[in-house]
Amino acid sequence: MTVLRIFLIAAVLLLLATLAVVLLALAETRQRIAALEAERSTAETRHGPIEYASWGNGPPVLVIHGAGGGFDQGRILAQAIGGDGYRWISVSRFGYLGSALPETPSTAAQAEAFADLLDTLGIGRVSILAMSGGVPPSLQFAAMYPERTDRMMLLSPAPFTPFSPEVEDRPIPTWAYSALLGNDVIYWTLTKVARHQLEAAFDARADLREGLSDEEALFVRDLIDTFLPASRRLAGVNNEGAAVDPSATYNLEAIRAPVLIVHARDDRLNPFAVGSSLAARIPQSRFLPLDHGGHLLLGHHADLSREFDSLLAE
Repeated sequence: MTVLRIFLIAAVLLLLATLAVVLLALAETRQRIAALEAERSTAETRHGPIEYASWGNGPPVLVIHGAGGGFDQGRILAQAIGGDGYRWISVSRFGYLGSALPETPSTAAQAEAFADLLDTLGIGRVSILAMSGGVPPSLQFAAMYPERTDRMMLLSPAPFTPFSPEVEDRPIPTWAYSALLGNDVIYWTLTKVARHQLEAAFDARADLREGLSDEEALFVRDLIDTFLPASRRLAGVNNEGAAVDPSATYNLEAIRAPVLIVHARDDRLNPFAVGSSLAARIPQSRFLPLDHGGHLLLGHHADLSREFDSLLAE
């Protein structure tokens, strides 16, 4: 067998393997999109359509996802921290999944869109559960609509003006997250061949995964899986810089709601100083610093669920 023939056979096999990967990735992406379409609802707001899912009965809670998320990741957060006994409204922020990306996609505009969504649902006052990139628009909502904000639980808050978006010791550079979520086939492939590396990129590193409960291990698995379809989250990821726009102002002293802020000192995605700064500026805030747990607060979900119930029962 000649060298050329061996090369041609290898090239054909590589082509067939690549084609198989592409077809499998696209098939799973289509299934995921179909599932999202079946779950979602849409409301018209002054800033265009906003997507959400609502379930449960009890006091209303608006759950606001972090960077790379969507209403599906808000659902995962609600199930991990909030549980049953509430009426959940999980929203997709600007540019995520089926929510519009308006010309002015500021965090204040996002807060206005949340208010319009609540008007559509006939909800006057609401509590908020927000994580990471969902915290800055939550702060805007609470400051702009104090009469509509009951209580807030803010987890691993992302930088907002005047903080810088760059973070030391981040597993991968900030710009790389956009590249990571830019292609469904590439992201799907990474979930199959480099899952532990993906987990580490989202700060679920190996030392934090040791000894996790079944519930928290499932949380990490679902979180990684629900970044697919990645391409439908890219516009939202690229808009995360709106939180640190120099023209954005955050009137934290105007927030009247009781607020619980939780941040781990070993968070490698968002600086611990963001959480401590919030606690210093929001009048009715309580700060719960954790020494260990990373960005996803792993190892503490059961305790945080009890904290959430206690906060809303006050």
